[in-house]
Amino acid sequence: MSPGTQSKPAKSLIQIACCTSVVKRAASVALIVGLMLAIINHGDRLMSGDIDGIVALKILLTFCVPYLVSTYSSVLAIRELQRR
Repeated sequence: MSPGTQSKPAKSLIQIACCTSVVKRAASVALIVGLMLAIINHGDRLMSGDIDGIVALKILLTFCVPYLVSTYSSVLAIRELQRR
């Protein structure tokens, strides 16, 4: 690095994961994929209205998994771009 030039410190993984673009992208993926998975895995219970606390928790987790996977993937991609 030449004198007089400063580089920005690299953002932490948490900072990247909380960026608006990452959150919006992950939420979109979670909505689409989570809805499809919830229907596949719990459609019969949803249609019959037979939903208890455990099933509701499972459905919530069905949406959390694609959100976390998308966030993780985005964070790794952004970190790789920052290193170049």
